[in-house]
Amino acid sequence: MRSMFATRSLLAAAASAPTVLRASAFPSRSLLLSLPFPRGRAARNMLGAARSISSAAPSRVGGRAAMEVRAAQSGEIHVIVGPMFAGKTTALLRRVQAEAGNGRSVALIKSDKDNRYGLDSVVTHDGTKMACWALSELSSFHDKLGIEAYNKVDVIGIDEAQFFDDLYDFCCKAADRDGKIVVVAGLDGDYKRRKFGSILDIVPLADSVTKLTARCELCGRRAFFTLRKTQETKTELIGGADVYMPVCRQHYMDGQIVIEATRIVLDLDRSTVTAKALK
Repeated sequence: MRSMFATRSLLAAAASAPTVLRASAFPSRSLLLSLPFPRGRAARNMLGAARSISSAAPSRVGGRAAMEVRAAQSGEIHVIVGPMFAGKTTALLRRVQAEAGNGRSVALIKSDKDNRYGLDSVVTHDGTKMACWALSELSSFHDKLGIEAYNKVDVIGIDEAQFFDDLYDFCCKAADRDGKIVVVAGLDGDYKRRKFGSILDIVPLADSVTKLTARCELCGRRAFFTLRKTQETKTELIGGADVYMPVCRQHYMDGQIVIEATRIVLDLDRSTVTAKALK
């Protein structure tokens, strides 16, 4: 009985002082409501002053401030992958040209390892071309272009991206720090269907990933893989239709069997020739 009276006394005391309980339980809310927020003309004056400071800052500091202002904008990374002859370069050029048509400043980069159609242009298999920078490392682009010109670039296209070892770091800085739109095109897998370069490493960074397919040269079905026609085994082997062809899964496996059988026959022939020479 005594405990029941004590409980009722406590409940009565709590009910008689609700304001004190709320204030002690939510001090941050009480503090927030007590702040003197400006209203009317004072608020408009503060907003106008903030805009003036924001617009004046780049002119006072120069190129570095321009880069910092651009970094406040949202950069993007778009990845285009697929086998040989899937139209990756065509898709890249269309995207870059569309951005240029919308009034954005664009720059195109390719690896200097790809010299099939010259070094001054990115060229599709059907002959469409666009002027570009041929580089061995993406990190050199900023210095070669110059800080002022780099700050004016809105969109950076990268072709044959699998050849750039510094692709991940470049894309991080260009999109996250500098607010650039980066469009990357390249092979996701080599002729052994293994990861090619670091292009797959930037997939977690990407706003979009497009996987293109070609047409199998042997049956006409969708081709997801690249079959190498030669006996060369190094991963980086620049070539076109004379070296590679797109194939479906079935003909990739059949092709691997044929290639392995050919290799065995050639090895046997070499062994026979060597044995005869030693006699």
